[in-house]
Amino acid sequence: DVLDPERLLQCPYSKHHRIRACRFPYHLVKCGKSNPEVAKQLATCPFNARHLIPRADLSNHITKCDDKELTEQDTVNQSSGFRREQMNAVSTWQPPPCDEDWEAESSEQSDPPFVWGMTSSAITSSSTTFEGKICSPSGVRTPKSFPYATSWKH
Repeated sequence: DVLDPERLLQCPYSKHHRIRACRFPYHLVKCGKSNPEVAKQLATCPFNARHLIPRADLSNHITKCDDKELTEQDTVNQSSGFRREQMNAVSTWQPPPCDEDWEAESSEQSDPPFVWGMTSSAITSSSTTFEGKICSPSGVRTPKSFPYATSWKH
């Protein structure tokens, strides 16, 4: 079906269904749900899920399945390629030296906390009260109160 997606395939659930190869997997799911009794009698090939075979014929199909050879060949190619890569791959990467000392940096810096609308000098001069110079962009009025402090009932 890779070579010809328009090729018609016989549905294993109903002999009256002929489905295009490109739609076949979708049809199998839908038709399997519509025919649960027939679905119980069929087994799925371990090499190709599009192969639905009567349970009694599954072992015979497995020995002759064309997709078995492709799957086995892929497995051999992958495993030999993986072994080759393992033998040839030697990492030469070294981490760069680390000159940072975060603990020393944090003890050296004593920046004041950030408070919206206050300058850092106003925060340090009055750390317990929020008196000080309010800095806001020109044309922007600072609120007289916060929304959560106002009463909802007027």
